[in-house]
Amino acid sequence: MRVVFMGTPGFAVASLNEIHKNSNHEVVGVVTVPDKPAGRGQKLNISDVKKYALDNDLKLLQPVKLKDEQFLSDLKSLNADVFVVVAFRMLPKAVWSMPTKGTFNLHGSLLPQYRGAAPINWAVMNGETKTGVTTFLIDEEIDTGNILITDEVTIGENDNVGVIHEQLMEIGARLVVTTLDGLANDELKPHPQDESIELKHAPKIFKEDCKIDWNQSIDTIHNKIRGLSPYPCAWTTYGNEESFKTLKIYGGIKTEIEKTGELFELVRTKNNLYVHLNDGMYEILELQPEGKRKMSAKDFINGHQNEAQIFVK
Repeated sequence: MRVVFMGTPGFAVASLNEIHKNSNHEVVGVVTVPDKPAGRGQKLNISDVKKYALDNDLKLLQPVKLKDEQFLSDLKSLNADVFVVVAFRMLPKAVWSMPTKGTFNLHGSLLPQYRGAAPINWAVMNGETKTGVTTFLIDEEIDTGNILITDEVTIGENDNVGVIHEQLMEIGARLVVTTLDGLANDELKPHPQDESIELKHAPKIFKEDCKIDWNQSIDTIHNKIRGLSPYPCAWTTYGNEESFKTLKIYGGIKTEIEKTGELFELVRTKNNLYVHLNDGMYEILELQPEGKRKMSAKDFINGHQNEAQIFVK
């Protein structure tokens, strides 16, 4: 089939590459976001999908508005059989209804669970033991269209979002091609999402959502830290009565070690760093103090040898 691909970040590039290099389908166009100025020098930043399209001589469209008449005309002229969407924007009906085989999206969850902007983060934060990817036909509502195919992955007790992201990116790319093959052969039978079950949502994550509440259980704290690592990253404040600074925590593990210390104290040994919680000791493995680089617990301990007690709050 003739395919137009729509996407933005590296997660989408894996699917685009799988279609372009490892399928019988032809990518006749790529749609991505306009270049945006970034950094102090306001240098134009291009999306990962644009970079791939340029490197592989694929036709590129970067509309500011998806309802723009010129864009719609250019899109129609590509005469695509199907549009594939991976980590892009909400499409107007004038776009998603254009191709004869429809427009399908790859979503990073087992729909209908975790509809929204951050499905991988919320699945890990909620302590799920499995998640996956779903291809579904786009309709008027976000993430509610008829399901085409799903595939699952297991979430390990200490897996973070970075690990699951990479796994879903790989299986998602293969699922996109399988979906294209099924649509081309008219073998797929789309089915509605199950609206009868209790749904968990995956809204956009803001800074305040990332703050750790140390009064919560060790399981909840552990899931939050790994569910936000490496991005956008869980944070807290640390210090003593005189001053507190921001501290990002990238990784840690639950332990059954018993240490003496006050509640919410950062308990230090020669090589290990713990937080004394209501229901146990949580070991911090990787962290980033305010104004410093990311570092190991041992490096943090070495830099705070002269301080008596340090607390998180």
